[in-house]
Amino acid sequence: MTTLHNFAFNVYPYLCLAVFLMGSLARFDRDQYTWKSDSSQLLRKAQLRWGSNLFHGGILFLFFGHLFGQLTPHWLYEMVVTASQKQLIAVVAGGIAGGLCFVGLTMLLHRRLFDPRIRLTSHRTDIAILVILWVQLVIGLSTLPASLHHVKDPQTMLRLAEYLQGIVLMQPNAALVAGIEWHFQAHM
Repeated sequence: MTTLHNFAFNVYPYLCLAVFLMGSLARFDRDQYTWKSDSSQLLRKAQLRWGSNLFHGGILFLFFGHLFGQLTPHWLYEMVVTASQKQLIAVVAGGIAGGLCFVGLTMLLHRRLFDPRIRLTSHRTDIAILVILWVQLVIGLSTLPASLHHVKDPQTMLRLAEYLQGIVLMQPNAALVAGIEWHFQAHM
């Protein structure tokens, strides 16, 4: 295991959490009324409505699916479903939610980039955040074929869940993600 791998999977998650929490707290304390993007609601309303609803519905489902799917201990859900059944449910439900999220986010990004009036009111950070989310979503969707293959042998998903549970419990173990396909590592 390299130093970079150790840093990426043992230290970096905590740096991200610290920046997220401290940055959110500082921003709330100093500039709580600036948490918005400039309004473009009056421009291309139909595309905004469809894109926003698809994106937010999909991303909320994905967030809670990852939260409960990865952080629920194996012994707790194995009373109801096997690891293979859980994996299949995750692939199907996550694929549908990811697809909806992808369509909505692509609509929102297209709207920001290709409508000249909306582009003028957009900040570079608005566009950068949409692009980062889009790339992250595409990498996550790229894990679906491998995840479907893992239904027969869910050991990879069990290792990833154990790694993420270790992060939450302050006991990270980068060795658990060593050797796992690159797109799973990039997505994390």
